[in-house]
Amino acid sequence: MQTEQISAAPVRVFVVEDSPRIRERLDELIANAGAVSAGHAANVGPATRLILETHPDIVILDLQLADGSGFDVLRAVHDVAPEIEIYLFTNFAADPYRQLAERLGARGFIDKSREFERVHDVIVQHRAVAAH
Repeated sequence: MQTEQISAAPVRVFVVEDSPRIRERLDELIANAGAVSAGHAANVGPATRLILETHPDIVILDLQLADGSGFDVLRAVHDVAPEIEIYLFTNFAADPYRQLAERLGARGFIDKSREFERVHDVIVQHRAVAAH
């Protein structure tokens, strides 16, 4: 009897964030969680296009971008690829933002100022679910 080995592909995470310093911190968290970067973007148009091209497992999406809102990216991506897990990542964590994110299909909402490390937990949780 031959045992088939299935190697799990690493979780691929795309980051939409306009601050290079925050992107670097997120990349460290992603690597520490055993995932790989699927790419980065800082603006709405490139973010939407690259997410749909690379089809990552998870997107960490800043709410406030230089040329628009993360909600624009969330709407565009979720409509075409609802299976991609998108987490809004912002300093604007008020309930109305959380509620809108949920209505638009976000899997979660992470407060940058108080829950930064939660990105690691989201990735680990995704890996655990994908392994089963």
